[in-house]
Amino acid sequence: MSVLGSLRAAREWAYPMRTKTAFLEKGVLTPEEFVRAGDELVFKCPTWSWESGDKARAKPYLPPDKQYLVTRNVPCQTRVASMENTLASEADDADGDWLVSHVIQPTQATTIEDEFDILDEEGEIVKKEEPQTKPTTASEDEDDEYADMADFEDDNVLEDEAAATTPKTGDDDNNLMKVRTYDLSITYDKYYQTPRVWMMGYTADSHQPLTGKEMLEDVITDYANRTVTIENHPHVSGPHASIHPCKHGKVMKTIVHNLTKSAGDGDEGPSIEMYIFIFLKFVSSIIPTINYDFTMDVTADTSK
Repeated sequence: MSVLGSLRAAREWAYPMRTKTAFLEKGVLTPEEFVRAGDELVFKCPTWSWESGDKARAKPYLPPDKQYLVTRNVPCQTRVASMENTLASEADDADGDWLVSHVIQPTQATTIEDEFDILDEEGEIVKKEEPQTKPTTASEDEDDEYADMADFEDDNVLEDEAAATTPKTGDDDNNLMKVRTYDLSITYDKYYQTPRVWMMGYTADSHQPLTGKEMLEDVITDYANRTVTIENHPHVSGPHASIHPCKHGKVMKTIVHNLTKSAGDGDEGPSIEMYIFIFLKFVSSIIPTINYDFTMDVTADTSK
């Protein structure tokens, strides 16, 4: 472990454990709430499962058999740079607009657990755009470390159907398209009191681990090496790409607040069990071409 990694581990170990809920007030979770939210994800999305990991690395504040969540062999059909170039060539110049696109297929739903409306600044519901609508380009983020995550507090995470296809390889025996795959895992960060996403990628042809540089090719450019860095996983050996959780609580607080405002009469808004579904929707804006499953169609409104 690097010196920085050792310091972070010591900081997390020394930080007091949260025991009281602050889901609505701060957008964070206790370890028990993390397990509840994870159980709901595993129940509704069978591609996700709990893992115990290395017993020597187990966190005492989580159940031995529920140390982290994982989903394996997640397809990643195209590089982010290709998607960004396509969006840039199709979109008109925009002043002050900020957009992160993703490739999650929208579905029709009728309840708050399946669908969330985007509200404008006056509290009116914004009509959803059709999938073929072309998105706008992204504006420059702040230069300071992790500052780009703060953009989620002021702008909407919009949906886009910009999934690009990848040409088939020469080996077409089974008519399968060979693509990169990822193992994604979610741990609980005791210091930031939020989930944290980790990614390990594999090559399309030989299923060999990707290098750190190659994995960052599947991250939105503005976040690569800033919000997303290569670090050691707390439970699994080998370097992983990880989304730094320093802004997660603040972003989740804003999203949950707006979802609560948009809830209908008699509906209390999102519950703790929905936390990871909302969280994964937010994460999909950072790694838009990694097509993991979170089943429910969640529209994350981050405007204040």
